[in-house]
Parts: sequence; structure tokens; C-alpha cells
Amino acid sequence: MTDMRKTVALLLLTGFICGCAVGPNYKRPKVDTPPTYRGLTPEEAARNDVNSFANEKWWTVFRDEKLQELIKTALQQNYDVRIAAARILEAQARLGITRANQFPEISGGASTTNQRSAKQTFLPAIETSTHRVDLAFDWDLDFWGKFRRATEAARANLVATEWARREVITELIANVAGAYLRLRALDLQLEISRQTLASRQDSLRLTRLLAEGGATSLLDVRQAEQLVFTAASEVPSLEQQIEQEENFISILLGNNPGPVARGRELTETLQQRPPAVPAGLPSSLLERRADIRQVEAQLVAANAQIGVARAAYFPDIALTGTAGYQSSALTSLFTGPAGLWNFGASLTQPIFTAGRLRSNVRLAEAQRQEALLFYQQIIQGAFRDVSDALIAYRKTQEFRLQQQSLVESAKDATRLSQMRYKGGAASYLEVLTNDTNYFSAQLGLVQAQLDELLAFVQLYRSLGGGWEQ
Repeated sequence: MTDMRKTVALLLLTGFICGCAVGPNYKRPKVDTPPTYRGLTPEEAARNDVNSFANEKWWTVFRDEKLQELIKTALQQNYDVRIAAARILEAQARLGITRANQFPEISGGASTTNQRSAKQTFLPAIETSTHRVDLAFDWDLDFWGKFRRATEAARANLVATEWARREVITELIANVAGAYLRLRALDLQLEISRQTLASRQDSLRLTRLLAEGGATSLLDVRQAEQLVFTAASEVPSLEQQIEQEENFISILLGNNPGPVARGRELTETLQQRPPAVPAGLPSSLLERRADIRQVEAQLVAANAQIGVARAAYFPDIALTGTAGYQSSALTSLFTGPAGLWNFGASLTQPIFTAGRLRSNVRLAEAQRQEALLFYQQIIQGAFRDVSDALIAYRKTQEFRLQQQSLVESAKDATRLSQMRYKGGAASYLEVLTNDTNYFSAQLGLVQAQLDELLAFVQLYRSLGGGWEQ
């Protein structure tokens, strides 16, 4: 037994010292990173601030208390987040299974056999008993690094799964915030429609009284009715959209469809935005965007699989051994000459595989190339996302300011046309036109405010903000 232990220990030491891992070691590919984001103003580009808006915690970006509660609930209950967490557990289990191949497998066993043969013509009846206890040792030496590369790939896949969960969180926060802002915009449009409807109904009653007294014509009554019907038709349409948006938010929260609590008004949310939203350095985007980190981890796994494929060219070296005790009597199983052991080693070298090994290597190399191209594509797409978001955020601000001016002008035009109509200097058609324009401008301003806030959310999302809780 002592000689066997020495031999096994020597082979183990040799395997660990001399073993090597074939295949390329991973090195992060060089990426063509722009010096600044397109979409920044010249002043912002010259400032080149290293701080990024995405470094802010989501609860400091979205300051509406009700929205914060919705996001917290979604992070706890959303099914996509929970599924992503379950996939992490799966990847951890796969890593444990793969890593176990690097180590020897030891199993124990015990057996007892009692046998009696019948008496024959020239032989008496024979009864035998055999009792045995042993340990079996089996180890496929990872001399060429096949299992270590496979473990490296499994570990990278685990990292990719963890980054995938963070990407789901980032997207979920942006989706909940965007849906909530759309809901508040619909609420505001519904409020404007109801106020407009009430005002137009009052105007219609007055017009009818004037028509009954002969002070105006039936045409004016019909035109006033058109204004009422136009505003009235907006109300059920907006109510439908509101309930459907509430259902969407409920599903994001992992709840059944139902009502959603409201917080700040849309205009108040617009005023509560951070005063500055620096984009940061483009090079930092590679570290902060969860989708980029996920794809890079997949590239690491694909790179390690090349080593697994190349290791198949080399011989498999396996060690096997058994040690234990065997006796015909249980009382003497562990005494006397009952000990037994055997030890062996085997080497298996592929000789002819009809090109299978070479094709496996080519497959792994092609998959790595595909992963590399996908990694580079994702990075370019990320730069575009940021650029688009920066442009959208700046231009929606400009559009919203113009829309505010349009509302003020349309409001004043409506006031003047009503004065002219009451003074007999204009027809009701002029009132109809200006009132319609004012109503459309009000709804358009709400949409412009919403677009600006959604661009704000998208900018935070595209910069990689939100997953660091």
C-alpha cells in the first residue's frame, strides 16, 4: 500500500507541474473608440467630463416617490428578473459540473457473497463466503488543459449570465419609468380634454341661447357642436389608453392588470430633472454597459472552447486504482492477509478520426470569430444609442420650447377671436378654427414634454445606468 501511495502521489505531482493548457489565452480586442460622443454640443465636447450621468443611482434620477415604489416592486417581482436569476443558478450548477472533471473520482463499495454448490458424484457440496470492502480511484489527468479550458468557458458563461441579469434590470427600470411617464402624459391630456369639453359645452349653451333669440344663426350652433364633439371624442380614447398603460405597468411589476398609483404631475417631473446630464468618456461605456460586458464574457467562453477542441489532438492519460480488503470471514476482514490493491495507468491517442478533430477546432475558431464580430457590433450599436439619445434629448428640448410658444400664441388667438365674435367683428368659424388650434397645441405640448422625458430616460439607459442598485 505504501508503494502504491508513493506512485500515485508522484504521478499527481507530475500532472500538476507538467500539465499545460493548450489554446489561446484571452486578450481583450482593440476597439475603435471615438474621442467624444456625437450629439454633444461643442461646449460639452470641449469639457470632456469624465463623470457620467449613468453613474447616478436610479432613485436619484427618478425622483417621483410613486415611481420609485413601482421600480422597487418591479425589481422584486418582475418575471424577467426572476428568470434571469434562475439562469444564474443554472450557470453556477453547470460550472460546478464542468469543474468537477478536473479532479479524481473516488467511490467506495462493499459486497458480500454466500454460495453453495450441490453435491456431485465425485465432489462434495461446497459452500463459500466472500466479504469485500474497497475504494476505487479513477482520474482522467488534465495534462493538456482540456478540463481547465472547459471550466474557463463555463465560468465565463456564468459571468455572461450575471451581466444578462443586470441588462434585464437596466431595461426594466427604463421600461417602468417610460410607461409611468406615458401614463402621466395621458392623465394630463385627459385633464385638458375634460376642461376643454366643459368650456366648449358652456360656449355651446350660450350659442344656442343666442340662436333662440335671433342674435346668431343655426350655423354657429352647429360649429359650436363640432367643438364639443371633438373634445368629447378624445375622452374615451384617452381613458382606453390610460387603462391599457396601467395594465402594461402592472405586468412589468409582476402583478395582474390593475390600477396604478400616481405621484407627481408630468410638468413637475420635467422641472425636477438633474440640471446637467454629462455623458462621460466613450471608453468608459465598455465597462458600464451590461450588454457589452455580457457579450465580452461570451467571447471569453468561445476563446476557451478553442483550447478544449485542440486538447483533443493529444493523448488522454488516465489513472485507475482499487484498494480494500477481502476475506471469507467478516471477523478477519480487516486482519491478516486480507488487504488487496491494484493500480494502473492508460494512455489513449487518437490516430484516425476522419477529420473530426480538425473540424472541431475550426468550428471553435469560427465561433470565436463570430463572437468577436458580435462584440464589436454591440459596441458600435452602443455608441449609436448614446449619440441618438443625446441628439434626441437636445432636440426634444428645443421642440418643447417652440411648442410652449405655440400654445401661448394659440391661447391668445382664441381669446381674441372670441372677443371679436362677441363684438360682431368675426364669424364663429374664426372661433372654431382658433379654438381647435389651441386644443391641438395643448395636446401637442404634452406630447413634447413626454418626448423630452422619454429621451431623458433613454439617455440614462443608453449610457448603462440603472443596474447598480
